[in-house]
Amino acid sequence: MNWLLKSISFVFHPIIMPLLGVIFYFTKSPRFIHKEVMEAKIISLTILTIILPILLYYLLKTIGKTESIYLKTTKERVIPLSLNVIICVLIIIRVLPDNQIIELYYFFIGILISTVVCLILALLKFKASIHMIAIAGVFMFAIGISLHFGKNLNGSLALFALIAGAIATSRLHLNAHTNIELLFGFCIGLFPQLLVLPYWL
Repeated sequence: MNWLLKSISFVFHPIIMPLLGVIFYFTKSPRFIHKEVMEAKIISLTILTIILPILLYYLLKTIGKTESIYLKTTKERVIPLSLNVIICVLIIIRVLPDNQIIELYYFFIGILISTVVCLILALLKFKASIHMIAIAGVFMFAIGISLHFGKNLNGSLALFALIAGAIATSRLHLNAHTNIELLFGFCIGLFPQLLVLPYWL
């Protein structure tokens, strides 16, 4: 059972969620977007949201600033979250400016807000679930896409809800978080996306 729970936490690791949201947008948006543009955005985001954070993690682990990719303590979280804030700002300015794909621009604005809130809580010694922050953000973004384009995405939304439940269950059973940490994480991921929704809906 433990291997399954660990697999869920690994497969749905927070670093893949922003890219998952972007791919979901490109597959569900009725707008015409050049294939070259989509490929360029996906490659850029893969580098910035997955490859770069992994490289930075190994650097931090080498110099003794982190012990696990799951950032089990609030002390371990401060530097990676600070670096992630910088990465989010870079993405918003250089990769997804507001004059290109407005929905994805505000998606990353929401991610930036969630990351800053999570960083502040880490400084205050509170460990909100980053896994739940990530899946809740994508879930709310998917709801926004459904409303924005008037598309029935109930199947996708049900799948995201199922994934959120599986992640919460795995984090609880692995004793990685308490109920309140999971709840805070879900709210920190969901409400910033809800906050920016009126700007692109």
